[in-house]
Amino acid sequence: MKKFEGKVLVVGATGRTGLWVVRRLQHYGIEVRAFARKADKLAEFRNLEVSLGKIQNTSALRSAVSGCNAIICTIGASELIGEASPVQVDGDGIIRLVDIARENDVKKFILVSSIAVTKPFHPLNLFGGVLSQKLRSENHLRSIYGKDGFTYTVIRPGGLKDGEPFKYQLQTGKGDTISGVIDRADVAELAVLSLWTKRVENETFEVIRTSPAEQKSLEIYLEKI
Repeated sequence: MKKFEGKVLVVGATGRTGLWVVRRLQHYGIEVRAFARKADKLAEFRNLEVSLGKIQNTSALRSAVSGCNAIICTIGASELIGEASPVQVDGDGIIRLVDIARENDVKKFILVSSIAVTKPFHPLNLFGGVLSQKLRSENHLRSIYGKDGFTYTVIRPGGLKDGEPFKYQLQTGKGDTISGVIDRADVAELAVLSLWTKRVENETFEVIRTSPAEQKSLEIYLEKI
């Protein structure tokens, strides 16, 4: 029996974290639809449904979320201004996605945000106010979901690295008080596990890696939150 029944839309599927989310969903045999601007980076996957579009395009988002039971959003800004800026992606874009998901009865929304979003004077916020925009979309998600049978999980990872999954012990926290780094692959695994881990329904938490140690599963870290 699958851990999660239904189709999951991965938004930002061609980013380095998004690619890992798609891999881990397919590992668990979960039906996936990938939303991205271009499909070229998805060539490694077989039997993957792809929906092309931009986060600014309301009709493309409506088409992408239609028929999905959950969303894992890993999208993030890559430029200071324009369509790939923090305001248009981390702020307005994710808020638009949340609203359309709720209107289309998508019951579960998992958002990969960032550590330090509550700290406007953090150096990372010099990049177009990216942390402030992420907090804005987090707050909107929490105001829309978390009631009437709709659930959210907000994951705030530390600085993102590109190592393999399951190679480090993890530390979680709440209240935006920890700092550190974590591998994107482990963030992706936690996002996928959040689909069926009741403990993190309607929760916001931070996560970093600590000591090198092979991990059989990361579920224990979610259960501790």
